[in-house]
Parts: sequence; structure tokens; C-alpha cells
Amino acid sequence: MRDEIREKIQKNSKATYQEIFGKLLVSISIIIILLIVSAIFGFIFSKGIATFTENNAQVKDFFTGTNWNPSMNEKGHPQVGALPMILGSFGVTLLAAIFVTPFAIGTALYITELASKKMKKILQIVIELLVGIPSVVYGFIGLNVVVPFIRENFGGTGYGILAGAVVLFVMILPTVTSLTVDSLKAVPKHYRSASLALGATPWQTMFHVTLKAATSGILTAIVFGMARAFGEALAVQMVIGNASLMPTSLLNPASTLTSVLTMGIGNTVMGTVGNNALWSLALVLLAMSLIFNLIVRLIGRKDIK
Repeated sequence: MRDEIREKIQKNSKATYQEIFGKLLVSISIIIILLIVSAIFGFIFSKGIATFTENNAQVKDFFTGTNWNPSMNEKGHPQVGALPMILGSFGVTLLAAIFVTPFAIGTALYITELASKKMKKILQIVIELLVGIPSVVYGFIGLNVVVPFIRENFGGTGYGILAGAVVLFVMILPTVTSLTVDSLKAVPKHYRSASLALGATPWQTMFHVTLKAATSGILTAIVFGMARAFGEALAVQMVIGNASLMPTSLLNPASTLTSVLTMGIGNTVMGTVGNNALWSLALVLLAMSLIFNLIVRLIGRKDIK
């Protein structure tokens, strides 16, 4: 009897030690992640505000100015008008989201509601392949297919926001489609059964019941796709034209925050006006990523309510 009690005590002590070790390991991991994220935020923020604190640039001129030439000073202030790049980033992102939404929803509806098991597996493989293709490959395809097509059929040089939006459309399509499929699968089956029992056709059930029930999840998928499109650099850089000019047309060469960053960061010296200005663009990108995450959380809270 005593031996059994001793064994139980030993087992309980071992379990307690394992729990303590597990909690300690998890706590250390969380602390490390928080430190890394805080360090990234602090570094980008300190570098980003240097343009305004050390180089005498005006915040208003940065967000509303149209001249981007940090090495040139006008009355003691660098010309760091980022409005063309900000509008270019929003232009390609919003246009890509408009293109991708109907295709992603249609594909997701087909996968969840109409496709056979064999077709579902085939489409799943295709989506996974699209996700795994590197950005540079999309850029080369856009450079050799999309740009000449736009030049021959719509005019202009072919480089511009339209070409960038088409490339981003293909890049974010698998992401938005996968998340939309998950949202549609999460709709309870009894919703569909009740709709069909009331006399609705399968198409009416899909459009008036399934889609409405999955609205918040679909919106979340679109926002995630926009977040990826907004931060994409290499593929867009290859087809947008990289001209720091106000985008007056979808067919004119333009630039985005990421394209200017990737082109200029290797050609500047740390601490110079040009380098600080590029870090300010990175700070804008970081702020936009936080805004996208905030939008996703707001959509999720609305769905819970």
C-alpha cells in the first residue's frame, strides 16, 4: 500500500515538473516573439521618423507632395513627396481586389457546392501550385505576356497600374480562394437543408443563404488578399514602370511604395537623406499592414456579434 502511494506521489511530482517546464518554455517563447516584434517596430519607427526629425522634412509635404528627389533640397527641406507611390500602391491593390473577388467567390462556390470529389482534388492541387510559384516568376510572366498584351490592345507602353493589378490578381487569387472556401465550408449544413426544404433551388440557396452566411469570412479573405497585394514588391516592380509620377491613367508608368523601396534601398548610404526617406516609406507600409489587421479583427468582431 505504501509503495503504491509513493509511486503516485512520484508520478504527480513528475507531472508537476513537466507542467512547470512546459509553462516556462511557452512563456519564454512568447517573450522572445514579443521582443522580436517590438524590435522590428522600434527600428522601423526610429528610422522612419528621422526624415522629419533630422532632415527637416514636413509631414504634410511627405503625404501630399508629388516630387520625389530626396537628394535635392528646396529651401533647406528635402523633396520627399510620397503621394505618387501611395496612390500607386492603393491603385494596384484596389484594382487587383476588384478583379479577384468574383473569380475567387465563383471558384470557391464551385469547389464547395458543385464539384465532384475528383475535381475538388484537382482544383486543390492547382491552387497549391499557384501559391508555391515565386514572385519573380509571376513578374517574368507579366513582363513577357501581360505588358505586351496591354500595349497591343490598350495602347501606351504596357507598363502601369493595370499591368501590376493583373499580375497581383493572379498572385492573390489562390489565397483569397482558399480562405473563401474555408468560410463557405464553415456554414452549417442545416442552413442549406432548411432553404431547400422551403422550396428554394440550389442556386437560390447558394446566393441567398450560403453567401450571406459566409459574408464576414469572404470579406476577411479579400482583406488578406489586399494586404498581400499591398506589400508585394518584386513582381509589381517588373511591370509597373517605376516612374515616381502621379498616376493619371491605368496605362501610364507609375510606382508603388514597395517598388521604390526595393530599387533604392541598395543605392543609398545609411543615415543619408535618401536612406531616411526610404525608411519613412517602410514606416507607411508597416502602418498599412497594421490597418489591414485591424480591419480583419473588426470584421471578425462584427461576425461574433
